[in-house]
Amino acid sequence: MNSRSVASLASRLVAVVALGAAVALGTTGCTFITHQATLNQYPASDGVNIESTGGPIVVRNALIIANEDGSAGNLVAAFINESDKSANLNIDIDGERLNMRVPAGERVSLGADADPLLIENLGVKPGATVEILFVSGDGDATPSQVPVLDGTLKQYADLVPMDAEDAG
Repeated sequence: MNSRSVASLASRLVAVVALGAAVALGTTGCTFITHQATLNQYPASDGVNIESTGGPIVVRNALIIANEDGSAGNLVAAFINESDKSANLNIDIDGERLNMRVPAGERVSLGADADPLLIENLGVKPGATVEILFVSGDGDATPSQVPVLDGTLKQYADLVPMDAEDAG
C-alpha cells in the first residue's frame, strides 16, 4: 500500500468513527438532560402521601371513604414507622383527635390489615377534600388536604361507613 491509500483509509476511518459518535450522541443525548420519571415518588392510588408528620411515621395513600351525605367517613391509609422505637400518631381532623400506635419498623394499613378509623360528624361530601394534621413527633408537621371519596368504585364499596339504621 502506498502512503496515499493509507491516508485515504485513515481519513475514512476517522469519518466513520465521527459519524458513529454523532449518531450515538444524537440518539441518546436526550437522556443527558431529561429527568427520569421513574425517580418521582407519587401516590399510586387515589390518596395522598404525607412525609411531614414531625416524627418517624410517614403516611401513605391517605383518603377518606364517606357515606353519601358526608356525615361520616372512614380514614384509610398506611402508616409506616421508620424508626426502631414504637411511636404514636395523632390525627387531627377539624378538632376531632384520633390516635394510632405504630410498632417500631412496622406498617399499619387501615382498610387492608386493620379496620379503618371512623370519623363521625365529618361534614364533608365525597368529591371534596378535608384538612388533616398527622403528628408523630415533636418536629414540624404540616396539615394536608386529604381527598374524600364514596363507594362508587368497587374497591371502596366495603369501606363506606354504615348508617346507624343499617347497623341495627
